[in-house]
Amino acid sequence: MIIAPVSKGFICLTAHPTGCAKNVERQIAYAARGVDPLGRAPSSESPEGAARGGRRPGPKTALVIGASTGYGLASRVAAAFGHGAATLGVFFEKPADGKRTATPGWYNSAAFESAARAAGLKAASLNGDAFSDDMKQRALAGLKETFGPVDLVIYSLASPRRLHPRTGELFSSVLKPLGRPYTSKTVNFQTGQMAEVTLNTADESDVRHTVAVMGGEDWSMWIDALEGAGLLAPGAVTVAYSYAGPDLTAPIYRQGTIGRAKNDLEATAHRLEMRLAKIGGRAVVSVNKALVTQASAAIPAMPLYISLLFKVMKPKGLHEGCIEQMRRLFTEHLYAPTPPPTDEIERIRIDDWEMRPDVQAEVARLWEDAKTENVESLADLVGYREEFFKLFGFGLPGVDYAADVDPQVPIPSLIS
Repeated sequence: MIIAPVSKGFICLTAHPTGCAKNVERQIAYAARGVDPLGRAPSSESPEGAARGGRRPGPKTALVIGASTGYGLASRVAAAFGHGAATLGVFFEKPADGKRTATPGWYNSAAFESAARAAGLKAASLNGDAFSDDMKQRALAGLKETFGPVDLVIYSLASPRRLHPRTGELFSSVLKPLGRPYTSKTVNFQTGQMAEVTLNTADESDVRHTVAVMGGEDWSMWIDALEGAGLLAPGAVTVAYSYAGPDLTAPIYRQGTIGRAKNDLEATAHRLEMRLAKIGGRAVVSVNKALVTQASAAIPAMPLYISLLFKVMKPKGLHEGCIEQMRRLFTEHLYAPTPPPTDEIERIRIDDWEMRPDVQAEVARLWEDAKTENVESLADLVGYREEFFKLFGFGLPGVDYAADVDPQVPIPSLIS
């Protein structure tokens, strides 16, 4: 079938397998710069030991929870093709069904596994509800059978709902301010039409639900399961991803329901850090840059903020996508001989370029001036649209979108 983008609001209903594969190939090429497929660096590279033909410092076996899109996918690519790690990816995606294409994460994972197999890298995937006890047991079984203990655990789930595995309660996260309603500018990135949106105040139930979905409980449950099964290697590192953001979005982010969940995630990191220190390991939250994702496209104010951010950061040479962020996280922070200091609450900050005072001052100025009549010139909406559709495999150079393509694509090492 010929697959074209079909979008509804901030959702694209189709995905292109060839385009998704091309997007994964680009990330692989970036992650693999300066290393061979097994993670060995040439003599021109220095981290330590690489000049002598050894592996670039990094993980040997990685479990990536939320591995099919965004930062999770980029983490898996960086671990495998930047450091030669074996990877087990966990995600919840849908295969193609009749005339309905698969979800982009399905095609991304198929492309990743095919490339890993061709490069001689060990990789397998599990598809299902990562919040469930069943998925945790399936992951433990897969690790025992094929991989052995892990020395890196990436927690990168992005789900609006969570069925609690012990109580059976269904939680749904909400994006709401605390204390008082929040009114903000927003833009329809498809049309360039600007408007104001008002979000009503959260109650305690909203907070409880959002923390249950997006906080640290499930991350801790994964570490409990791995530790109990003897599948955490000495020196194991676990990382969860977060976002801080500027003052412009603070009322609906760090000061809202999501902020409460992020606070819980960060408190969980401190508790896990004390436990993992006993085996020479660590637990840390990495605060990452704002990027175009399916989740961020749904948050009022974020499409405008991100498109303004693109407009400011690109000319300064500061713009990064997921894979650029993750390579920097791995090489300059997690596995650097002398990593930069963490922030005042012990988080890694790879949003540092986004949060530079000169960048934020310029974004804030453009934000004040932006309206429907000038937003196309003040903001990089073209770049935003391009990045959005690339998430679904559209708009990639070198792809013939008029060609007939089979939407049925298998994931080579999907563990049933």
